[in-house]
Amino acid sequence: MLCMKKNKTTLALLLGMLALSSVSISQTTPQDDSLQAFILTPPVAEKPKINGAKVFGVRPESPFVYAIPVSGKRPIQFSAKGLPIGLKLDANMGIITGKLTAKGNYSVVIKAKNKLGVAERNFKIVVGDDIQLTPAMGWNSWNCWGSSVNQEKVMYSAYGFIKNKLNEHGWTYINIDDAWQGVRGGSLNALQPDPKRFAAIGSLADSIHAMGLKIGIYSTPWVRSYAGRLGGSSENEKGEKDSLFAKKIKANAKILPWAIGKYSFAKNDAQQFADWGIDYLKYDWAPVEAPETKEMEDAIKATKRDIVLSLSNNGPQTLLHNIGEVAPNAQSWRTTNDINDSWKSMSSIGFNQDKWAPYTTPGHFSDPDMLVIGYVGWGKPHPTKLTADEQYTHISLWSLLSAPLLLGCDLDKIDPFTLSLITNDEVIDIDQDALGKQATKVYSKDSLDVFSKPLEDGGIAVGLFNRSSNMAKVSVSWKDLGIKGKWVVRDVWRQKDVADVSDKYEAEVASHGVVLVKLIHTTKIGRID
Repeated sequence: MLCMKKNKTTLALLLGMLALSSVSISQTTPQDDSLQAFILTPPVAEKPKINGAKVFGVRPESPFVYAIPVSGKRPIQFSAKGLPIGLKLDANMGIITGKLTAKGNYSVVIKAKNKLGVAERNFKIVVGDDIQLTPAMGWNSWNCWGSSVNQEKVMYSAYGFIKNKLNEHGWTYINIDDAWQGVRGGSLNALQPDPKRFAAIGSLADSIHAMGLKIGIYSTPWVRSYAGRLGGSSENEKGEKDSLFAKKIKANAKILPWAIGKYSFAKNDAQQFADWGIDYLKYDWAPVEAPETKEMEDAIKATKRDIVLSLSNNGPQTLLHNIGEVAPNAQSWRTTNDINDSWKSMSSIGFNQDKWAPYTTPGHFSDPDMLVIGYVGWGKPHPTKLTADEQYTHISLWSLLSAPLLLGCDLDKIDPFTLSLITNDEVIDIDQDALGKQATKVYSKDSLDVFSKPLEDGGIAVGLFNRSSNMAKVSVSWKDLGIKGKWVVRDVWRQKDVADVSDKYEAEVASHGVVLVKLIHTTKIGRID
């Protein structure tokens, strides 16, 4: 169990929610089956395969929790060689827990075994100042439920992760967005949940942890959130609602940050989140500034619990002037206004991220906003308006950008095509690469773009994109990439090698589509040409 309080109330809540979820999911209608014809990802093998990031960061003295993502037929037995003193592995659940006190790097070999075979992977544990050394992967409630989020919907989504085996591919966080907040209270005078929506955040966190997942929450340094809920500051020292000031905030929402109140409750709220067992905080205001970021990051560190700090919401120019001060104190930061499920929105965001590349490093990632695949709708979910090719472009580009991958879809209605987009481990590996580099544009002409990203193993991920309205041939030369010699070209979506080339690679690319490949030098696979 993941830090789960072993009491009857928590267990009853978990079992009850799972029972409700099972009924709900069995009664839903799948998305249009016609998209199944566009599936490129091969079926998941029954032999065990260890997936997800190959590195994990934790701060000294913080609780260590890592659920090993492994696909394959159950049951699976887990083992690990080289675990440092202070950590232990549950051999049946595949969860590593414990606490490490001193900074350092540890090399571990993880094994997963079932009746069909054994998988083995090198895994690096880094104890230091940085956490979330690869981009976060999970689900957020806003793009699906908007301000109508409640505890039942969050539990349905957590169960959807398990039912669809997303956890076996590295998907981890179940994040509650805006509109969960009620009033201040408790011994900490901290934010408390709206009792009409959430019975108990702590018990909800216990239940989600018991499923091998992690939980996130939302707040803002403003007096009120975008949804009009209580924020992290106030004009009175008790943190109570101030209706007059709230009206001023609403009337001047475009010219904030003066809506940050005189009294800050960052320390109170951070400790409450830690006491509940929260693992991720979306901190939302505009413009994002360094003082509020550092205040919350310091408050989180003081709790001795690793809570990912994800900053939102920004237009591209409001943060760029001070990103050098902000980036070291957050694990991710929004680079754009809100995305929607249109080609214009997704493409205008995704193809204009080069300016953020210098600030992207392990533990600190630019965030071009959440994924808009599957059923989305901000309170009234509908099938995404992106075509199949546009969805391939969306996932490919976000993976090349080392972006956080946060689903916003209704997981009750996830269909085979959407599932194939988010369970392709070779594509996920590009996003989760331990080098932590962001892809940049190396070629652009006539709506044809090529992005490249160096990988830790010496390979290069390359995306050939066609933004035009017709099929087109897209090519990339070794000169564009700054490389020489013969390289094996692997089609990542189809998971197969397609060429050995020495000077360039080209492919026919559908309108608004992509061909995503990985280049591997022949010497890296035991060949010298």
